[in-house]
Amino acid sequence: MTDLYQSQRAMRQMRQQAIQRGVVAILDVGSSKISCLILRFDGSSRLSDDSAIGSMAGQTGFRVIGAATTRSRGVQFGEITAMQETERAIRTALQAAQKMADIRVDHVIACFSGANPRSYGLDAKVELETQVVTEAEIGRVLNACEVPEYGAGREVLHAQPVNFALDNRSGLIDPRGQLGQSLAVDMHMLTVDATAIRNLAHCIKRCDLELAGVANSAYVSGVSALVEDEQELGAACIDMGGGTTSISIFLKKHMIYADCVRMGGDHVTGDISMGLGVPTANAERIKTFSGGVHATGADDREMIDIGGDTGDWEHDRRTVSRAELIGIMRPRVEEILEEVRARLDAAGFEHLPSQQIVLTGGGSQIMGLDGLASRILGQRVRLGRPLRVHGLPQSATGPGFSSVVGLSLFAAHPQDEWWDFEVPVDRYPARSLRRAVKWFRDNW
Repeated sequence: MTDLYQSQRAMRQMRQQAIQRGVVAILDVGSSKISCLILRFDGSSRLSDDSAIGSMAGQTGFRVIGAATTRSRGVQFGEITAMQETERAIRTALQAAQKMADIRVDHVIACFSGANPRSYGLDAKVELETQVVTEAEIGRVLNACEVPEYGAGREVLHAQPVNFALDNRSGLIDPRGQLGQSLAVDMHMLTVDATAIRNLAHCIKRCDLELAGVANSAYVSGVSALVEDEQELGAACIDMGGGTTSISIFLKKHMIYADCVRMGGDHVTGDISMGLGVPTANAERIKTFSGGVHATGADDREMIDIGGDTGDWEHDRRTVSRAELIGIMRPRVEEILEEVRARLDAAGFEHLPSQQIVLTGGGSQIMGLDGLASRILGQRVRLGRPLRVHGLPQSATGPGFSSVVGLSLFAAHPQDEWWDFEVPVDRYPARSLRRAVKWFRDNW
C-alpha cells in the first residue's frame, strides 16, 4: 500500500504542476475508440487543496481546445493486449488533438475500464487529540482503516472518504475545523488488476508523456452523466462501451461501488457479423443505422440491405428483415443487462433512497434500449449524455464521450483521496519508503 501511496501522491503533484502550466491532455483508452481532449486552464480553477473534501462542483475553470478520436487498436475488454498497436493509436489521437489545439502537451490524465474492479467499504474511528478536526487528524483516521487483504497482483486505484462522523453527527462531507471528541470515517476503496495499470502507464511513457493521474472509467462516466440530484440521492451509471459495460453507484455525491461486465457493443456487432455472415465493419454499420431490441409488427416487412463485398453482384444483393436483425441483437443485449442486474443486486442497490439508473456510453444508443433496460433493471431508467463543458466540439457531446468528459471534470476537481492527507510517518518503516521510491521509479 505504501508503494501505491507514494506513486499516487507523485501523480497528484504532477497534475497540479501541469494545471499551473496551463494545459493537460485527457485520454480515454477504450476497447473500440481512443478519445483525447486537450484542456486549457485559465488560472481561476481552484484546486482541491483549498476546496472542500469531495468537492467536484463549482466552475470547471477550463476549456477544451483540442479533441480527437481514433479507432482503438490492441485493447480488449478495456485492457491493453498489444502494446505497440495501442501506442500507435494513442499517438494518432494525441497528435490530432494537439494539432487542433496548436500546442504540445507533456502531461496526460488517463482512464480505462475492465481490469476486474472490486469495491470495499472500510471504516475507522479515532479519539481526537485536540478536540478540533485538523488535516492531521483526518490523516490519522484514514490510516486507522483496516485495509483488507485484497490479494497479490492487485492495486488500489481509488480510496475516497465518503462520509465523516463527528461524535454522533454523521453525514459530514468536510469536518475540518469542527469541534468534537471522536472522528469516524467511511471510505470506499477500489482495487484493480495491477498489470492493467502498469501496462497503461508503460504505454503512455512510450508515447513520451508523463502520467499525471489515472482513474476508473465507470467512476468518471458517473461524474459526467449523472446530474447533481442523482449523485446525491443515489443512482447507478451503466456505461456500455465496446468491450466492457462499466457500472458505478453514487450516493451523497461519492462513488460507493464500481464493477464491470466483460461484454459490450462489440459483442452485439460480433453476433450480427456471425448471424448474417457479413464482415465486422458491415455489421457495425447495420447495427448503428438499423439495429434495435424492440420488434413491432412492421419489422417483418421492413427489409435491410446487408450487401457484401465479394464483387459478385448477385451474392452481394442480400436483404434481411429488421425483425430478424432484432432477433440476433436482443439476446446479447438482454444477457448484458441481466449481468448488470446481478451486479446491482450484489451491491444492495435496492436499499438506496433513489433507484435511478442512467445508461450512457456508445452502446447505449441502440434503439429501444431504455425500454428493455427498464424492464430488466427496474422502472427508472434514462439515457444520459455527458455534461456540457466549455469548448467541447459538437462531435464529442454524445453518450460515447461520457468518460472522457467526466475525466476532464475529475482532472479539474479531483475528489480527495486517502493519499492527499499527510500520513503519520511512524506508519512506515524507512525500508518500505525506500522500496516505494524504487517502485515508483521503475513503474511510472
